[in-house]
Amino acid sequence: MITPVFQYSEGNVPLLISMPHNGTELPGDIAASMTESGISVPDTDWCIDQLYDFANALGVYVIKPVYNRLVIDLNRDPTGTNLYPGAQSTELCPTTCFDFSPVYQPGRQPDNEEIRRRIEHYWRPYHQQLESGLADIREQYGIALLLDAHSIRSEVARFFEGRLPDFNFGTASGHSCSVQLQEHLKQFDTAPYSQVSNGRFKGGYITRAYGNPESNIHAVQLELSQRTYMDEINANYEEQLAAQVKPVLRRFVEHLIAFAQRPQGQD
Repeated sequence: MITPVFQYSEGNVPLLISMPHNGTELPGDIAASMTESGISVPDTDWCIDQLYDFANALGVYVIKPVYNRLVIDLNRDPTGTNLYPGAQSTELCPTTCFDFSPVYQPGRQPDNEEIRRRIEHYWRPYHQQLESGLADIREQYGIALLLDAHSIRSEVARFFEGRLPDFNFGTASGHSCSVQLQEHLKQFDTAPYSQVSNGRFKGGYITRAYGNPESNIHAVQLELSQRTYMDEINANYEEQLAAQVKPVLRRFVEHLIAFAQRPQGQD
């Protein structure tokens, strides 16, 4: 029996939410080569599926991985190309955590053959489903929207100075979605939370690879500051905080659905 590497649920509206860094599991053979820091999977986009637990009720398609980003980062180019040239980033198969602590025991980092194996076993199936899911949605509805849902600690010195805004939207500097959708996004107010578009996070590999507005497939990334729903120090989900931000997330998802369902060609 083949163990699934992702979960996919179908919907009935033209929006698919991808949660590429939500997975928490580690295969036993990979975990055996890791440090204590690696095994604790500290850089997970914690509880994204809990934050978006309303998605199915809204008819949204959802895809999320079983395994952690330290196994292989589903939001990285499989060729290893750095998405932010000149800026700090982590690899396709990360060898350090965000705080630079080693993921692997000495001499046990994945070699090229192991990286290729992980691409075939973990990365490719997720992306094949993502690609076919978006194609099916566009065929059925004439349009497909992709929301790549992420979260990150509000302060990570490796990647940015100071504190990150609460809602960080990315559209590959406007290349991953239409001008009309960009204008629609500007109309969304995240108050009382702060927001920015195409700031430090402009969208990772998934947003850039699948956003194809000429083919009526539009992609948006949302990097949510974890301080909006977590005790960041102890990596604990805080129900009270989450209960405040979830309505804003739901309104945003509904905002995307409203765009996707309006008559085609309407500005």
